[in-house]
Amino acid sequence: MNYEYFLAKRIIGSKAYKSSVSAPIIKIGIAAIAIGIVVMMIAIATGIGLQQKIRDKVVAFNGHVIISNFDSNNSQESVVPISTQQDFYPEFTSVNGINHIQAVATKFGVIRTATDFEGVILKGVGKDFTWKYFKDFLIEGRLPDYTKDRNEDVLMSQFIANKMGFKLGDKFNTYFIKDDTNKPPSIITYTIVGIYNSGFQEFDASYIIGDIRHIQRLNKWDATQIGNFEVFVDDFDRVQEIGTEVYKNTPPTLNTQTIVDKFYSIFEWIKIFDNNIYAIIGIMILVAGINMITALLVLILERTQMIGVLKALGSNNWSIRKLFLFNASYLIVLGLFWGNLIGLGLLFAQKYLKLFPLDPSIYYVTEAPVYINLNYIIALNVGTFVLCLVMLLVPSYIITKISPVKAMRFE
Repeated sequence: MNYEYFLAKRIIGSKAYKSSVSAPIIKIGIAAIAIGIVVMMIAIATGIGLQQKIRDKVVAFNGHVIISNFDSNNSQESVVPISTQQDFYPEFTSVNGINHIQAVATKFGVIRTATDFEGVILKGVGKDFTWKYFKDFLIEGRLPDYTKDRNEDVLMSQFIANKMGFKLGDKFNTYFIKDDTNKPPSIITYTIVGIYNSGFQEFDASYIIGDIRHIQRLNKWDATQIGNFEVFVDDFDRVQEIGTEVYKNTPPTLNTQTIVDKFYSIFEWIKIFDNNIYAIIGIMILVAGINMITALLVLILERTQMIGVLKALGSNNWSIRKLFLFNASYLIVLGLFWGNLIGLGLLFAQKYLKLFPLDPSIYYVTEAPVYINLNYIIALNVGTFVLCLVMLLVPSYIITKISPVKAMRFE
């Protein structure tokens, strides 16, 4: 029989233990671990969730890797066309890790009504466009269908629709300036078939999604000419590596750029979340460990006479230390249980009830996103348990300094 474990269970289950002098300190220790787990869980879930949401929003409008022509144009408008007759299109098979490639084009236009006007970027897409991200952004209406004849259906952001006073089903005129400014602009009357809200105001304020064939007609391109290619990868962590491989496997007349390079400031900003997460985890484990050390020292002090008796009966120092470590392990597990219960409750409440909104102009999302994954929850619990237990090995050493004779006389 493991008598250390047996004695620890008897001590924990005794009524005297629950009403002892150490009871309030023990409760504080348990609460510290529970609060620490809740804070760490929220920090990881919201930190990773925010990173993924912001990343997905940027990817939705640009892809992971952008293939374009080398030119001096710094605007977001497609100027020099690229031919779709490339070895890497429509399937980029020469590089591993690519799951999709699509042809797009952009053109600046002005929406004009009787009372107002607004500059926008028409993003022209075709039948190869992936609507995966915009399905999540769609809040009203439907996604356009460009697999058949050319049409005037567009997907407009809620931001632009509200600013211009548009609603689903409305028609509006968009003016496109010609290269010869002496000629009147081209006018296309579009119909709003869907309204989206990505929460990324920088994009929502600029983009409407329409048929790429309109841009080809306006620019006098043929059906094989487009503005640029957008490449999507399986693993975002490999985006820089795949971007380099894409560059090597495309003609020398074409340039490639990853979204990490194109939106450097955004991705550098969200990298800071990792540092914040690590700092919070370190601080919380340290606080929980210090509280557990205090609780263990009080338990040892309270059971000094018992320690003396056990030593007098022949127990060695390590056996007695194990007894108190078993006791402390129970308290840590209790704290972890309540911490997980409260933490997961808050995360699921935020995930489904959207309790905490955020300012999209600052955070690029409308509410705090949460990422819930069993792997990091298990790792967090195991790591906290092990680190707290390791921290308790040092204060438990005080048991070796207790003399049996003095301990049995201790009041």
